[in-house]
Amino acid sequence: MELKHFTQLNHSQKSAFAVVFVILLPPFFPNLFQPLGRASPSMFSEWNAPRPMHVSLLESALQRQTPVELQTSLWSPLAFQGWKPCTERPKPRPLPEKSWGYIQVFLDGGLNQQKMGICDAVAVAKILNATLVIPHFEVNPVWQDSSLFADIFDVDHFIDVLHDEVSIVKELPSDYSWSTREYYGTGIRATRIKTAPVQATADWYIENVLPVLQSYGIAAISPFSHRLTFNNLPSDIQRLRCKVNFEALVFVPHIKELGKAIVQRLCSASSINQDEGNDRLLEETSKFGKHQTEKFVVLHLRFDKDMAAHSACDFGGGKAERLALAKYRQVLWQGRVLNSQFTDEELRNQGRCPLTPEEIGLLLAALGFNSKTRLYLASHKVYGGEARLATLSKLFPLMEDKKSLVSTEELANVKGKASLLAAVDYYVSMHSDIFISASPGNMHNALVANRAYLNLKTIRPNMALLGQLFQNKSIGWSEFQRAVLDGHKNRQGQIRLRKEKQSIYTYPAPDCMCRA
Repeated sequence: MELKHFTQLNHSQKSAFAVVFVILLPPFFPNLFQPLGRASPSMFSEWNAPRPMHVSLLESALQRQTPVELQTSLWSPLAFQGWKPCTERPKPRPLPEKSWGYIQVFLDGGLNQQKMGICDAVAVAKILNATLVIPHFEVNPVWQDSSLFADIFDVDHFIDVLHDEVSIVKELPSDYSWSTREYYGTGIRATRIKTAPVQATADWYIENVLPVLQSYGIAAISPFSHRLTFNNLPSDIQRLRCKVNFEALVFVPHIKELGKAIVQRLCSASSINQDEGNDRLLEETSKFGKHQTEKFVVLHLRFDKDMAAHSACDFGGGKAERLALAKYRQVLWQGRVLNSQFTDEELRNQGRCPLTPEEIGLLLAALGFNSKTRLYLASHKVYGGEARLATLSKLFPLMEDKKSLVSTEELANVKGKASLLAAVDYYVSMHSDIFISASPGNMHNALVANRAYLNLKTIRPNMALLGQLFQNKSIGWSEFQRAVLDGHKNRQGQIRLRKEKQSIYTYPAPDCMCRA
């Protein structure tokens, strides 16, 4: 009896100790439980470091010899295509003496979704003859970023560029100081518009929002993302959206300065290594000026955990990875994003699987980028960390990112702020010789449009073609490269005219551009 009691007590003590151990582990060893990031995976992560999925192609790519003529063609600027930026009216009409009231908008999403919302907000204010309050940014639910408009964009420049177009104020007058985000979160309010449909027409705003303005002097529109149509709008409203996107929205000085420093270091002929000291590099850059410039390509490696989970594709991490991504989908989106009814093969044939770092590396090698190419990674966290990046690093040993190019002190103003970090990457991307994104998305679309607006080279991966090529396990390097080159001849920045229902923020012609 006593022995049984002792045994039960011993089990109880063991259980209690185990519970205490589990509770104390996270505070003392947080890295064990963190989600995968740019760094190494956690001990209890859901995947095993994946082996290369395309070994034969990788071995050939590592031994590749790139012909001079292919290099010359690859790095040569785009020929002029007969289009030029066109956002100014010949004779702007003066603003009405009095507006109908104040428009507030609450924007969510990342940097590029916020940019689209700002452009639409200016257009809606113009349609309604309203005064726009500098848009409010919601805290990003994924990245937990609380950055404000003024933390990212130059407010004075924004107001100045648009002063002949729309009345804009930094904050509401005291009479309307009650109209805050917290106020609208506590109940139903007559001044809040929650019913704006996706792709709402100009007439919808006139019929539904203008009466609220006339009655209360203010209207708050939330949610607002994607709440203005791309079709059947007056040409001056379309042109205004373009002006906001390409001219009024510029980054604050410290973001531009950091971006400029990164560009200068990428263009420097000196080796770039933070361990060797950025001070020496800065001295050399200053000493030698621009005559040592080198070309570089920016790769937006859109391969974070959200992207991997949302796609429902297989990325070589085995059964553990597939189960973990399925669980992550369920937890994060609570059943709104289900496991795909398509097989991995079908998804890849449809071009719906994001390219892994290994696959984008093979694409770059086939296009003609050699091992001496300066490659800048414009990305947030990469799913799988350094292990997932290992193959890309082998193919392109001169690969850099923000952390390798600038000091901790220089990063202090943007550290931990996803929107500001994205803004720095956007600036660098706009100043690169070539830009390529591993997968479509808001960042990809915004840069494709902005670079097309300025006639800069941008390579758009042919996702369906690549999905089919990577499934062919018997394909040799010569055949693979030939198919890649043929499939990307007309995907390097050629102007594509916007079709009905397509976004003006992806296709700037003809709304934002004129025939030269």
